[in-house]
Amino acid sequence: MSESVLLSIDDGIATLTLNEPETRNALTQPVYDALERHLDTIETASDVRCVVIEGTGESFSAGGDIEGMSERLTNDDPTDDAVSELARRTRDTIARVVALPVPTVAKVDGSAVGAGANLAIACDIQLASESASIGFVFRQVGLSVDAGTSYLLPRVVGTNVAKELVFTGEILDAERAQELGLFNHVYDAAAFESEVEATVGRIANGPTVALRHSKRLLQDGLEKSFDRAQRDEATAQGIVFETADHEEGVEAFLTDRRPEFVGR
Repeated sequence: MSESVLLSIDDGIATLTLNEPETRNALTQPVYDALERHLDTIETASDVRCVVIEGTGESFSAGGDIEGMSERLTNDDPTDDAVSELARRTRDTIARVVALPVPTVAKVDGSAVGAGANLAIACDIQLASESASIGFVFRQVGLSVDAGTSYLLPRVVGTNVAKELVFTGEILDAERAQELGLFNHVYDAAAFESEVEATVGRIANGPTVALRHSKRLLQDGLEKSFDRAQRDEATAQGIVFETADHEEGVEAFLTDRRPEFVGR
């Protein structure tokens, strides 16, 4: 059997590849199991400086396991128990992606819908091909939002637009998704791989400690007062001032060359 999710770590870049193309990379129990196992590895790896999430085949992820939902409706297991377990796995996995301390990139080629859409926007940056699409289609199967939609989506598109996307279940093409801020960039097929590689490489080769603190500060900023945000920035800056990458950045600036950050 093939692995449900593949993990490769190369030159500071950890790539998680959803590898169930026959189900359009639906978030099944084996996929969640593999994601959790690989996230354990990433979280303990000292050399990871950026994480990329992608899907094989024609989809990024089709979201929830619809076949599994059908089985739960027809078997004798307590529905509340099954739903609670599914919700826990979804919640925990998305939360772990959001909480990863290093920058994360969703590489979206094909459709990202339902919980799959949330997996994409749980990442810090979304890079899409022109054939990509995204939709928060929970209504299509008679469900309310989950997988962090109520937290993540309004922060990207605003509350009113989030409500419209959820209430209608509209699937957005890549151009419209970019207009709304759901995709940072959209590339044509010929340029997609090279553009993603260039962007991810630039992130991975950055000052890792500084970017970790910047990510945390940006994520927490919406929940703080302006004064608290500034004080937390000052605390972080005090830590980053002591890094080798800060020293390298200053030296590179003064000698008019490109910095070569080492990630510490």
